[in-house]
Order: sequence, then C-alpha cells, then structure tokens
Amino acid sequence: MSQWHSVCPLESIQPATGVCALVAGEQVALFRPRADEAVFALSNIDPFAQASVLSRGLIAEHQQSLWVASPLKKQRFRLSDGLCMEDESSSIPAWPARVRDGMVEVAI
Repeated sequence: MSQWHSVCPLESIQPATGVCALVAGEQVALFRPRADEAVFALSNIDPFAQASVLSRGLIAEHQQSLWVASPLKKQRFRLSDGLCMEDESSSIPAWPARVRDGMVEVAI
C-alpha cells in the first residue's frame, strides 16, 4: 500500500522543469510542465543509459500527452504513466503526485 510523502514546496519547481528527490528510498523525477499545480512523478533512472538523469530531460507535448525526453539517449517517457514511446518494454515507474497546501506530495 502506498503512502503520501511530502517532498518540497511547489515553488521549488520552476514551470517547464523537473527536479530530483529521494522519496522512500526511490530516486524520483518530479515535473511541473506548466505554471499551474499539475505535477508528475517518474523514476529518475533512464533505463537505456542506466543513469539518474530524467529529471534534467526536456518536457514536450506529443499527441495530446506530456512527455520527458532523456537528456542522454533522447527516448521519451510519458509523464502520466512512464510509458516509453520508443520501446514499451523499457517503460519506467510512475507514482501519483499532487499539491496539497502548497507542498508537492508523492505516493510511494
């Protein structure tokens, strides 16, 4: 059963960027695509490069979904569920994320 963990204030994540946090022992990439309170949580580990880099990826919109492109090998992962556009067998974990009382929370 997952539990909500407070991670950081929303204003610590600039719109159109991501940050990395250690949440319950997991490296989590938190993304804030726009200036609203929508946030997404994915694994920070790029499965193709075996590197902790996804929080530094570029956020883009494709086919009405938001994606992050790995800064190393450029594979794209959907922010809503971690699906890899180029190879579904290499999809990554995604966790529920929300903003509550100005704090970003992730359920792991």
